[in-house]
Amino acid sequence: MAEVLFYHLTESTLEEALPGLLERSVDRGWRVVVQTGTEERRDALDQHLWVCRDDSFLAHATDREPYPAEQPILLTTGDTNTNAAQIRFLVDGAVPPDLAGYDRAVFLFDGHDAGQVEAARSHWKDMKSAGHTVTYWQQTADRRWERKA
Repeated sequence: MAEVLFYHLTESTLEEALPGLLERSVDRGWRVVVQTGTEERRDALDQHLWVCRDDSFLAHATDREPYPAEQPILLTTGDTNTNAAQIRFLVDGAVPPDLAGYDRAVFLFDGHDAGQVEAARSHWKDMKSAGHTVTYWQQTADRRWERKA
């Protein structure tokens, strides 16, 4: 069973929070897949990850580019694990696939979007009933993550 984390964004946008989480995942030696709810969001994150920091960049590609299996970070709208990722990030209401084979899954959701909050609650129940270990993390005022459940 995968460890499933729910990250409740209250102080940061997805674009602000995601790069740091991706960096930590890659630093652990994990391959990463980021599943978005739409192609537009996938493409926007693709552009953002190239320029989000002046001092570094996150090597990545989208599922529409050549050689997706070789990417350390793959952005997709699909439910496959083309790059043999150990961790899957689900953003913007992306519907999770079967999480068998992943070490970890992370749901990032915007606390200011009622639809995303409701979807996260539903996914929490589904993940818990499927037997996954689930934890809930919320941002503090200084943008750190605090475990709440």
